[in-house]
Amino acid sequence: MKKYFAELIGTCVLVFMGCGTAMLVGCDAVNGGGYILTALAFGLSIVAMAYCVGNVSGGHFNAAVTLAMLMRKKISSKDAVMYWIFQIIGAFVGSGLLALIFSLGGVKDQTGGLGSNGLAGVNGSAAAGLLVEIVLTFIFLMTIQGVTSEKFKHGSFSGLIIGLTLTFVHIFGIGLTGTSVNPSRSIAPAVIAALSGNSAPIGSLWVFIVGPLVGAALAALVYPALEKK
Repeated sequence: MKKYFAELIGTCVLVFMGCGTAMLVGCDAVNGGGYILTALAFGLSIVAMAYCVGNVSGGHFNAAVTLAMLMRKKISSKDAVMYWIFQIIGAFVGSGLLALIFSLGGVKDQTGGLGSNGLAGVNGSAAAGLLVEIVLTFIFLMTIQGVTSEKFKHGSFSGLIIGLTLTFVHIFGIGLTGTSVNPSRSIAPAVIAALSGNSAPIGSLWVFIVGPLVGAALAALVYPALEKK
């Protein structure tokens, strides 16, 4: 159970700090600083959790990462299912804490939906949003596989590299879809926002589940082929 709770804690922190920063600073086109702060919040959350509880669970904190590791046979089916469950629970804990803090403190949510993902940046195009999420997740998972490869060891720097890569893909994707690359991160804010009266994120939620999973699956197929002699 320790590794499952490590995934819960890591995903909770990722959602709490990443979405929470977006809620505070906003991510509109005018406020470019909000882009960078939010991207850094997500990336630094991964860095912190990778060196905190990543050694317990492997530091997935992301259903797409878990899918790729399952396809690479680096995790059992049982553990993969449990990781998915606890990641989603962690995301709900993080989103719930944000909703409570912003409500009790009377703080305005600059995103209007607990930092949930959406398609406004691609003018409502599900196809464009899907493509963005597939490509960004593919890049993210290719990097993860590269820095954690047993053939090409990067040692203690892997957590830092992965966190910086998450920052990198957020910088591009925030203005388009809000950047998911992580179904666990997308589900909880959308559901809690809907329960609070904002049902807009629910309609496009499938994009942020399907896109990252497809991107992760593609990366899990492509990287081993490149790694072979």
